[in-house]
Amino acid sequence: QVTLVESGGGLAQIGGSLRVSCAVSGRTLDGSVMAWFRQAPGEEREFVAAIRYSGNRIYYADSVKGRFIMSGDKAKSTVSLQMNTLKPEDTAVYYCALGVNMILSSIRIPAQYKYWGQGTQVTVSS
Repeated sequence: QVTLVESGGGLAQIGGSLRVSCAVSGRTLDGSVMAWFRQAPGEEREFVAAIRYSGNRIYYADSVKGRFIMSGDKAKSTVSLQMNTLKPEDTAVYYCALGVNMILSSIRIPAQYKYWGQGTQVTVSS
């Protein structure tokens, strides 16, 4: 059984920083894609960042590029998202997701991911 468990998040002020992490159990990350998505109330789930382990490249949404940093430790089956210079529009539930046998063009599509964590709340306020 594959499980993803997020941790971190919480409350931050505008311009502040937070870190969320995700631990995967039940399978290795070889050949997989690990991603972060977020969903604000009343909104669709939105791509944030992804690591594609075949090629070891990291991809970001334009809205977070330059502010968020995704990292991963394949040996420990963990990924993290360091969120800096936070804005109110970053407020959402953040989910980690694991996809297998994915093509590059699909990594920003939530429905292409097979496994999901339970989500962790990130709130940015003044």
